[in-house]
Amino acid sequence: MLRLAAVVIAVIGFSFAGCKKEKDNTDTNSMQQLSKDEVAIQAASDDMLNDVNTVLSGGSKKSLETFPCNVSVDSSSIVGDTIIYAITFNGLNCAGNRMRVGTATVKRSQLTHWYQAGTSVIVHLNHLVITKVYSNKSLTLDGTKIYTNVSGHVLAELGNGTVTSIVHRVSGTIQATFDDGTTRIWNIARQRTFTGTPTSLIVTYDGYGSADGYNNLVIWGTNRNNEPFYTQLTQSVVTKESCGWDPESGVKIHQIPGAGKSCTITFGYDNNEQLVTGNNCATMYKLDWVKGAHHGTIYLPLP
Repeated sequence: MLRLAAVVIAVIGFSFAGCKKEKDNTDTNSMQQLSKDEVAIQAASDDMLNDVNTVLSGGSKKSLETFPCNVSVDSSSIVGDTIIYAITFNGLNCAGNRMRVGTATVKRSQLTHWYQAGTSVIVHLNHLVITKVYSNKSLTLDGTKIYTNVSGHVLAELGNGTVTSIVHRVSGTIQATFDDGTTRIWNIARQRTFTGTPTSLIVTYDGYGSADGYNNLVIWGTNRNNEPFYTQLTQSVVTKESCGWDPESGVKIHQIPGAGKSCTITFGYDNNEQLVTGNNCATMYKLDWVKGAHHGTIYLPLP
């Protein structure tokens, strides 16, 4: 009887532990989803902004190497002192990894030029659907951004011996519609610093937003679970053109204060959950999560 009682107690204990572990894993779902959504929105948005930058920098159809793929531009509309660029996306980007369908309207003052330091333009997205080819998952972006060339110069000048870096800032509000039909409003305050050369760019990201007592914010809003969140960059996130613009290093923190949970994302891991070295490209990232007294670590593939 004593042996039987011990066995029963052990089974109950293991069952309880199993349920507790399953609960802990379930608690990370919203954090995992937020981390994936944030990376996907940034990549999709920046892919579009790279083409806007090319158009503003003087790319034309006469130069197929500089003009965005499957993009048409009408800059014939002028209202007062404002030039309006109507940009239509209808097909794969030049890298062949994203399908874009939709439009963007860019407004620039005739009195300033994009290469001048401090020049800002207004970018309005109108139902721009961006689908990542390998996963067939789509995002639909609407909203308005302020896009500023903080440092001046254009990317074609990088590496010419004089221009070593170019700084752009993006701020504003977007409405993101995810592939499950969920729609959320997110705020953006992202700085991009370009280095390298025009054919081998490196982009470093930092956050400069502030809200509700949080600083260094790159993005904030409400996640798919209707939980307010704040994303801070505590270590600059670095991406490389040679690695398809996936994050190769850096640290960001997703705070979800209303639910008492947070997660720290560390970029730069390979399929063996080891930090990448040399010219190798990252395929995974590490998610360290905390919820109340519970915590853990998960490795996830880049979206």
